Amino acid sequence: MLDLLDYRRRVFAMYNHIRETGTSVADSFALFRASRDDLFASHSQSALDAQQKAMFKGLNYYDYNAAYRVLATVNQDIEPVEFALDGGHDGAIKMRQIGQVDFELPLGKGSLGVFWIATYGGGIFIPFRDTTNSDTSYGGGRYLYDTIKGADLGSEGAALVLDFNYAYHPSCYYNALWTCPLAPMQNRLNFRIEAGEQLSVTV
Repeated sequence: MLDLLDYRRRVFAMYNHIRETGTSVADSFALFRASRDDLFASHSQSALDAQQKAMFKGLNYYDYNAAYRVLATVNQDIEPVEFALDGGHDGAIKMRQIGQVDFELPLGKGSLGVFWIATYGGGIFIPFRDTTNSDTSYGGGRYLYDTIKGADLGSEGAALVLDFNYAYHPSCYYNALWTCPLAPMQNRLNFRIEAGEQLSVTV
């Protein structure tokens, strides 16, 4: 359990630095990539097993593109929808849609549900799918926010920072032993998000 505590602390520290310096700062994105590579390659709580670690050469990303960083105010004037998703050994994960964010990116306009996970004290969760899935990214989609796990890009005033350059794959992409909540229908975009983590040849 102390290993997991150390892993979580390192992830929280990484995102704290990103919020303090800003997601669009080159140092922030470099830290994000280097920190995740180090955790995946060497930490006991890595999503990779021992054989995968031995082959690991780093996670793969699109180059940083500032056009994929937008600010979006959360529209809370929605009908709340509740879900119970399979959390594997953790049991059912209950989450509730508490709002929606609308945005425009280089290849399309879209909206995503903003969810509150009613587990471990609660936290914001924004998963998404797009048409890069099963092409250049994992078929099950990627995560943008998961504040329970420390993945928090911050806010500017009342707006959330949606920087898709920091989108990352859930643990179940790397290893079938993991069970992950994936994006519900309202978080499936009909255009490509050519930013963030891509498929890796060593996974």
